[in-house]
Amino acid sequence: MRAGRDGDGPAQALQGQRDRGRPPLAALALPHGLRDVRGRRGLPAARRRGLHQPERASPQDPLAARSTQLSVRVDVAVTPDGLDRAAVATSTVLVIDVLRASTCIVTALTNGCAAIMPVATPEEARARLAGLPGALVAGERRGEPLEGFDLGNSPLEFTRARIGGRAVIMTTSNGTRALLAARGAAAIGVAAFVNLGAAAAWALAARRDVLLLCSGERGTRSLEDHVCAGVLVERLVAAEPGSHATAAAQEAAALARPYGKEVGRLARDSSWARHLTSRGRAADVAACLTLDTSTVVPVYRADVDNLVVAHG
Repeated sequence: MRAGRDGDGPAQALQGQRDRGRPPLAALALPHGLRDVRGRRGLPAARRRGLHQPERASPQDPLAARSTQLSVRVDVAVTPDGLDRAAVATSTVLVIDVLRASTCIVTALTNGCAAIMPVATPEEARARLAGLPGALVAGERRGEPLEGFDLGNSPLEFTRARIGGRAVIMTTSNGTRALLAARGAAAIGVAAFVNLGAAAAWALAARRDVLLLCSGERGTRSLEDHVCAGVLVERLVAAEPGSHATAAAQEAAALARPYGKEVGRLARDSSWARHLTSRGRAADVAACLTLDTSTVVPVYRADVDNLVVAHG
């Protein structure tokens, strides 16, 4: 996804068989409650991990002014590194990679993709493809499409005509890595600006702790992911009286607050957005920095052949 960051500070288009002996993809039973949609460096190391114990509420901060005894704890991790596995195991995790994996996954499932299979490496993607006739492979490294792959990492590529009814095996520099790092959580969803409202409602439905997991950039924070997490913090806390924002969540919300609904300003402020624009991908950036164009929440289920399927 990203070639590197300095830490400063989609719209219309967004919208088998894995191993020998396994049933074809179409025969896999989806979990109950899910439906097949076919038919930057500036943060200290401890803060980069993004997982902290709740601090005493400050009466000056409305996000903090929640009793720590209330039921839902909202936390933010700015990268997948150093996750508290015990906390992950009891949390609903929303994985965020605004530019561009999260947005691509939401777009693909909104446009009728049968399933997304996130994998760690291009080699694994090719190996999976051998056992899934009819599937597509998508991905990038350092923001550039991978040679021989059907799709890159642009949300504008994931049209209904291209991916409707088909499975997509995906590998990206940071987003799929974060999805795989979240395995073991009580539930895992995918969030981006394009499905913020739906993602917040889905996360709160289970009434368990919520962790907003930013993909970051190779171990450092990314501004657009951090801001997206901050907007989600404010929506979650506003919608759920029984919630408490951790120090990391409060920090993300404070970062996001000046943007309000004008998240398109990140096209200027985010170093990765500027890089993509310089590479002729300004339309990708604009598509990713658009609020609430989809009601689909991709849900990752490791027990169903590592599929991301659509809820909503």
